[in-house]
Amino acid sequence: MDVTVVGSCNMDLSTYAPRFPKPGETMTGHKYVVGFGGKGANQCVSAVRLGCKTAMVGKVGNDDNGNRTIDNFKSNGVTTDYMTITDQSSTGVAAITIADTGENSIVIVPGANLLLTAVDVTAVEDLIKGSKVVVCQLEVGLSATLETLRLARKHNVRSIFNTAPAQSGLSNDFFVLSDILCANENEAEMMTGLPVSDVAQAVTAIGVLLDKGCRYAIITLGEKGTVFASQENKKPTYIPATKVKAVDTTGAGDSFVGSLAFYLATRPDLSFEKALQRSSIIASISVQSPGTQYSYPWRKDLQPELFE
Repeated sequence: MDVTVVGSCNMDLSTYAPRFPKPGETMTGHKYVVGFGGKGANQCVSAVRLGCKTAMVGKVGNDDNGNRTIDNFKSNGVTTDYMTITDQSSTGVAAITIADTGENSIVIVPGANLLLTAVDVTAVEDLIKGSKVVVCQLEVGLSATLETLRLARKHNVRSIFNTAPAQSGLSNDFFVLSDILCANENEAEMMTGLPVSDVAQAVTAIGVLLDKGCRYAIITLGEKGTVFASQENKKPTYIPATKVKAVDTTGAGDSFVGSLAFYLATRPDLSFEKALQRSSIIASISVQSPGTQYSYPWRKDLQPELFE
């Protein structure tokens, strides 16, 4: 495989409203959409649509949502041989509210995602060993994510650890075993204990993340851009975001991570900075359309310059 993603699969239940409701308030929205989501699934679909061979490792319930999720992977060209259907829980769901500003608020019920364990990941060690890039997040059991990072390091496979959803008190092993750690501002704040609301604050926080042991650290700031640094060059580099009118920002971070995985796996000749720049452009394209995976562009619809 070019890219293997170990992570979550959800059904997204999205409501579009003028703004977020206040506590105790009932609002009338103007659209409701059911779509495919989950950070792992999103990142997998983002990568495969750009043109690389991609596999998904995850768990879904033995229900209609689970069957539809696997069918969706197949229709996108994702290898599903390593997906598991369980009778022990329902497929994960995410209740999403999207305001007219494009901002979103999300509540996740993980369901079958939390049944993915280190034992399941160990069982696909050969898959991880044969991959160019492995991606994982925090929407499944922590033991599964940590085992993914451990096996990637064992077999010298490049790993991307997306620290979402935000959690505090993570074992230091998560950082030490990560080749590339990618966090948004909220996640970076929780992991460093520092405010991260602008570029200057991200520059400070990224040094703390590097001190925890990851080889590369990335902090994404949405429309404000991206900051990254590495153990080899600890001076942070800032990449401004492409200015666009956002319609729906749901899944933009996953589009970025999946795109980065694609570039790292298929274009080792690109500098890390250029891979991030191109991933940022693709993520900016995704926010201009509603939906999560529905908004991810196919390679044929993107400018050729992104693949030169």
